[in-house]
Amino acid sequence: MSTMEIDILFDEGFEDCLDEKWLQEIIEAALKAENAGDNIEMSLLVTGQERIHQLNKDYRKIDKPTDVLSFAMQDELPSEDGEDFSFIVPPDGIKHIGEVIISYPQAVIQAAENNHSVDKEVAVLAIHGVLHLLGYDHIKDEEADKMEAREKIILESIVGDLQ
Repeated sequence: MSTMEIDILFDEGFEDCLDEKWLQEIIEAALKAENAGDNIEMSLLVTGQERIHQLNKDYRKIDKPTDVLSFAMQDELPSEDGEDFSFIVPPDGIKHIGEVIISYPQAVIQAAENNHSVDKEVAVLAIHGVLHLLGYDHIKDEEADKMEAREKIILESIVGDLQ
């Protein structure tokens, strides 16, 4: 049996900002567009500026709020001695790919700056976060171009009518 378990969580005060089912549909569509496979589990947290600021500071050493953070559960990580090791696959057979965290207030700010709806901005951020979980990055220009192109294609295919 294949599953796609997406846990949508809201910090206190953000429970009524976005529709949980809609967020789940956006993430499922992004995962399917990337052929991520079946038996996937991930979570999305909608939070505020203070929490995302603290997470950005703690994990990225950047002392300011950001719009989206992704914490991927990678298959292989280098150990301290330089050798690679793999996470043990859980017996449930589900691939736990990680967590995406979106700052709703930052999405509101960016939606106004980009002259489009908050829903469209949140969709862009959710897709961006999912792509990070699937291994995309934007450190180098060519990686950024590839990631932005995928974001645009996925966004247009699932929410093309959002303004």
